[in-house]
Amino acid sequence: MPDKETIETEYRRIQLLICDAIEKADGKGKFEPDSWDRPEGGGGLTRVLSNGNVLEKAGVNFSAVYGDMNEAMQKNLKVSDANTFFATGVSIVMHPKNPHVPIIHMNIRYFEMDNGAYWFGGGIDLTPHYVVPADAEFFHDQLKQVCDKYDRTYYARFKKWADDYFYIPHREETRGVGGIFYDHLIADENHSKQSLFDFSIALGELFSKIYSHFLKENGDKPFTAAEKEWQFIRRGRYVEFNLVYDRGTRFGLLSNGRTESILMSLPQEAKWFYNHQPEKGSREAETLNLLKKGIDWVK
Repeated sequence: MPDKETIETEYRRIQLLICDAIEKADGKGKFEPDSWDRPEGGGGLTRVLSNGNVLEKAGVNFSAVYGDMNEAMQKNLKVSDANTFFATGVSIVMHPKNPHVPIIHMNIRYFEMDNGAYWFGGGIDLTPHYVVPADAEFFHDQLKQVCDKYDRTYYARFKKWADDYFYIPHREETRGVGGIFYDHLIADENHSKQSLFDFSIALGELFSKIYSHFLKENGDKPFTAAEKEWQFIRRGRYVEFNLVYDRGTRFGLLSNGRTESILMSLPQEAKWFYNHQPEKGSREAETLNLLKKGIDWVK
């Protein structure tokens, strides 16, 4: 059964694996390391790429933090019989220059408390500036293949969870084309702790394959000034979700995590226009029509 030291070590490996692969796919950008310590216990390594060939800003953050649970954390986690915690994970967000390349996010994480409780969580979702059904199908098919190796119910369950989680209620639209999301996975009669950990690692290893594909296929496509403006608007939606609804952002701030690493998910530039409405029949309008829950992308 994997212990917290083993999990931490493997998550560190996943961070380096992703950084190496994305540097090769981008062809120019390099991830600069920034090591940090958490005064209450633990720390992490944030690696950020800026101004690459295709990527404008990309962050791959590893953290392993521990210490006393404050009242805000206990309330957030709805526990009263735990005093200390350990949490480790890898979180990734990539913002491309080219509006034909999607934004992508992934997070894999592990949490345990001194009362013996533990769980795995994570998720990966794709946020295209322009929704291309074939790209969404490729993305979801890759996720389904990995899910099916561990539990044939995972994909449908976790896809719905992602549709519900990566949703902007005040806009009544999904953040993108979804993906999978899961939380509080614990061992039971069908899943050992080892299998849950293996699933987490398999998702981490899948990330580079998926995003390298999009960088290669779409990174050199020409784009117009109007398409770039639309990209800025869609980035604004991304910011709204991360600052208002994202649980990882809230947990990081509640646990006194490192602010720069928590907010690395934000793009360098985003825009908001008052009551912006795309032209009827445009690709922008069609994208908004496809930002809905429950779309079955896998044929």
